[in-house]
Amino acid sequence: MSAFANLGTVGPQDIWNAVRVRAIHGERITLGVVELDPNVAVPEHSHDTEQLGIVVSGSLTFRIGDESRELAAGGMYSIPANVPHEVITTGPEGAVVIDVFAPIRADWSRFEPQAPREPRWP
Repeated sequence: MSAFANLGTVGPQDIWNAVRVRAIHGERITLGVVELDPNVAVPEHSHDTEQLGIVVSGSLTFRIGDESRELAAGGMYSIPANVPHEVITTGPEGAVVIDVFAPIRADWSRFEPQAPREPRWP
């Protein structure tokens, strides 16, 4: 496997209804480009991985623990491991975020990749 890839050649995986990720996994870290459709609610959940992210397009409301924020492009977030969080897209175009997880999101391996297609971003 090559050390290089292009986002458009990575098949997206549906991780929730109307939420898909294109992920690349290292030995200890996962990078995901997540596309969320308009009017989507990612239900409250938590995971053993630490998560850092940035909104690259669109807008959403993010709740991490007891704190909520409206985020637009450039908004960043940090989610410690095992902290409950949820997301609701608020803009008419949905949102695209870049997430980084450590350690890797091994649970994403259960979602079958679709055929590669053009991403919504960049």
